[in-house]
Amino acid sequence: MTPVRDMHNAQSLVKLWRHEFADLPFEAVVKQDVLRQGLSFTPAALADADFKKKDYFIFTFDRAPLSSLPDHKRVPEEIRIFTPAESGAAQGFAAALQPTVISVRLNPDSPYVVDRGADGNIVLLLSGEALAQVLFPPVPEYYRQQFSFDKPIGEVAPAIEWGYLIYLTVFRNCQYFGKDEECQFCDINHNWRQQKREGRPYTGVKDPAHIVEALEKIAASDSVAKAFTITGGSVTGKLQGKDEIEFYLQYPRAMSAALKERFISKMVIQAWELDDCKKAIDAGVRIYHPNYEVWDADLFKKICPGKERFIGRENWISRVVASAEAFGAMNVIPNFVGGVEMADGVGFSDEDQAVASTSEGLEFFMSKGIVPRFTTWCPEPFTPLGESAPPPLTYYLKLLRNYRAIHRKYQLPVPPGYGEAGVGKAVFSVSAFMDVL
Repeated sequence: MTPVRDMHNAQSLVKLWRHEFADLPFEAVVKQDVLRQGLSFTPAALADADFKKKDYFIFTFDRAPLSSLPDHKRVPEEIRIFTPAESGAAQGFAAALQPTVISVRLNPDSPYVVDRGADGNIVLLLSGEALAQVLFPPVPEYYRQQFSFDKPIGEVAPAIEWGYLIYLTVFRNCQYFGKDEECQFCDINHNWRQQKREGRPYTGVKDPAHIVEALEKIAASDSVAKAFTITGGSVTGKLQGKDEIEFYLQYPRAMSAALKERFISKMVIQAWELDDCKKAIDAGVRIYHPNYEVWDADLFKKICPGKERFIGRENWISRVVASAEAFGAMNVIPNFVGGVEMADGVGFSDEDQAVASTSEGLEFFMSKGIVPRFTTWCPEPFTPLGESAPPPLTYYLKLLRNYRAIHRKYQLPVPPGYGEAGVGKAVFSVSAFMDVL
């Protein structure tokens, strides 16, 4: 199990917030700490089965191998923490919390434990102290419907972000293969192998007809889902006789105009040439996520060797900027893996230098009207960086502070396709960037 750089109990977490980060919502503080350290669940917490389970939609996002996590098929996709309106510190909680959605990342050694209290309510404990009440996500209605294909709907079109987003991982592997090409933080190929060993019906390449059927039933029966993401591993050669552009664009092309009108269509792929971006627009893609992962030039080469070899950092960045001509700047939303620039033995050892580096990237893109997002790095055990400790909590809080400040400086809109922003409203579950906007 990977070590942790800094740990808190409920009281010290509140103290850190009030003394150093009171300008941020406490909800964001808790969310980032849970994401970087993970969660465990007691049997009592999982006693009720009627909630939306974790579908492992692209990565494991777990801090331990699935073989050592016997409950991994029974845990929820996310949790929503809150304190009841009549509660607060005086009622046994460290501080009041508005509803906050957090992705589940399993870690049996985490100080964060989800348990069932004596009153029957599910609670989040930090080092044994009650921090919040917990809700598990409801099962979407379409999960209970019948489909023509013989796979669970959670394998074809899983719901995340409390049902807001349908996540379509249409290619479960990546052709950046092996330690000399794979992004050093990414476990997409390792996840595939783990899921197959665990007996999940993990489809390597999804059938466009199955995707369309699923989305049509979702559109007819579900009012919560507002967006879908088409994604998967990079295609550096051919896949089913198609190059990357043709492979990924076959999915939106198979959808009717009415279906694409019903959902906000997003695509997470590599940085494409402008002409290929225009093909995506013609296919009906609205939001483009050409993820640049890590800003520092030297770290990009070390952490993303395949991307550096096949496209190159400077070319990647220039393509991201150029893509705004096709999609419009506000619809280009590159992701970076927040914290990976502090990986042990590879990245920055000083958190302020790490924050400054990534903030430089934020400034670069936001100055051009492009609004990046960030996800919270999870050191997954089979990746080259999996033995690293996660960054300190203060790294993430400083990064959130800078993110919000730069976003305000350029008076940018809330990134589309993520639902509402703000405390108590945000559903994006793998970082708190939407919670602080």
